Amino acid sequence: MKKINSIAIGFLFLLLAVGANAQSKTGADFFAGKWKVLIIGTPYGDLKRIYVLEKNDNTLTGIVQDSTGKEITKCSKVEVKDNEVTLYYQAMGNDVSITLIKKDDDHVTGSVLGQFDASGVRIK
Repeated sequence: MKKINSIAIGFLFLLLAVGANAQSKTGADFFAGKWKVLIIGTPYGDLKRIYVLEKNDNTLTGIVQDSTGKEITKCSKVEVKDNEVTLYYQAMGNDVSITLIKKDDDHVTGSVLGQFDASGVRIK
């Protein structure tokens, strides 16, 4: 009987450990990496950008690239919430902010300057 109880308790702990690891990432852990983002309806047409976000401690730093991977600029500020990140940078002499919201483990949606829709996918 003790052997069955020990096995049952061990199995319970195993299930709890696996369940804890299965939770989705949030914050800097989720957004760190490369994101290919399509920004729709800007005065310059639809824009494709790559955002490279690097995690340092619990914060992120960012670089903005064009669709070929050429660096355009660096992010001056990155704000991270649980399922949301806002990147601030300068492009073509204008202050730009893009907010991206977690949709699922590999997709984000959001907007640029609160005016232009954006959608993105993680580059693996």
